[in-house]
Amino acid sequence: MRIGVPREIKAQERRVGLFPSGVKALVEHGHEVVVESGAGDGCGALDDVYVSQGARIGTAEEAWSQELVIKVKEPLSQEYKYLREDLTLFTYLHLAADKALTDALVQSGCVAIAYETVQLPDKSLPLLAPMSEIAGRMSVTKATEMLCHYNGGGGVFLGGVTGTLPARVVIIGAGISGAGAAQMAAGLGADVLVLDVDMAKMYRLYHHLDQKIKTLFSNALNIEDQVVKADVVISCVLIPGASAPKLITRQIIEAMKPGSVIMDIAIDQGGSTELSRPTTHDNPCFRVGNGVNLYCVANMPGAYSRTASESLTNATLRYALQLADKGWPRACQEDPALRQGLNVVRGKVVYKAVAEACGYEWAEV
Repeated sequence: MRIGVPREIKAQERRVGLFPSGVKALVEHGHEVVVESGAGDGCGALDDVYVSQGARIGTAEEAWSQELVIKVKEPLSQEYKYLREDLTLFTYLHLAADKALTDALVQSGCVAIAYETVQLPDKSLPLLAPMSEIAGRMSVTKATEMLCHYNGGGGVFLGGVTGTLPARVVIIGAGISGAGAAQMAAGLGADVLVLDVDMAKMYRLYHHLDQKIKTLFSNALNIEDQVVKADVVISCVLIPGASAPKLITRQIIEAMKPGSVIMDIAIDQGGSTELSRPTTHDNPCFRVGNGVNLYCVANMPGAYSRTASESLTNATLRYALQLADKGWPRACQEDPALRQGLNVVRGKVVYKAVAEACGYEWAEV
């Protein structure tokens, strides 16, 4: 099969859809790989490295013209022109929060497979996990910066020092992102509380971190009570493929302490606060309510492009090989997890949560 790897054009997005190790594996399976010139520059994978692993370097048009296109982020409006009926697109899509892109994919007739909805029988999301882990851990380091007074924060040191209290960190969601955030925050000495509706997840996380965190069942009353007391709120809520629930209302934000911080990791799926809107690494946060800093970068792991690109390829490669070796119909038929990744097929929205969020009639594959 002919496979294309375009350069990412989203602001400050330095990741690449396929690391050189992935190119090597696909070439060894007999496939042709075209990498857009400069696609890997931002993560240290230069063109000559790709060539040494068997890839051909080409233009954006050449990369997009292949049968299977492997990316990191969703196509932007200027890339819609590349969408077509004989294309299989494999990337993060987050369509529930992007009706314009959903419309473009439907109208093009292409097959769009979303990393974030590939789901194993145990309900885990193997292609979302590596980026979620980075985002969760990164959220704590970024929140620490934003607490500095010169960044508009309340001047609270995350771990505190002798004779002072540490920052209160409230984490909503005990999944991969939430666990990573809890590990980092607890390791830095913060007072950490994790809320979730899954008691088993909280139990595992509580004991995994040697009881250095607190846990609390997540409901509207507990969220409001804890968020208004927090110095840092990290929201990691996720419903696969669907819009994120608005758990943090405008009223809650207005009752928070001036200089406190909200890290909305759920922004890819529309955000989990009523005031969230996507931001970029160039201008990552904005002030809301009573001087609360709201961070809503939609591609957080892109800040650590090499680690993120390599770990993403590690996760996606087994599925990319299936798509390339067998074609999408057979690959998705034989692998139920990959089949869950199908979002749009030949003009139909085939992922129920996306159909509901974007106003389409759901069609079964």
